[in-house]
Amino acid sequence: MRLRATRHSVSVDLVKIVYRAENIIDANLVKGALEQAGVQSFVAGEYLTGAIGQLPAWDLVLVMVSEADIERAAPIVESVDRALREARGSGDAHDAIPILA
Repeated sequence: MRLRATRHSVSVDLVKIVYRAENIIDANLVKGALEQAGVQSFVAGEYLTGAIGQLPAWDLVLVMVSEADIERAAPIVESVDRALREARGSGDAHDAIPILA
């Protein structure tokens, strides 16, 4: 993300949501895979989940990237999401989750 300050304003690259996480662990797995591939990303809403206690929090934790990086990020996010879904479907909490092939 690049900032450019002028005398009267600041210009910021637009960021877009690339992943809506079930929890902060999933969000940080996606963020780590993106950063490993050289795509700068950040997690939004990470600290909101603690405010609602044990209630399920949907659409609070998001992974975002610069609009310019969306095409590079999409296949990485899809790969991690697929691996997370497969691990959940196996029923074994001790399964290793492959991040990137």
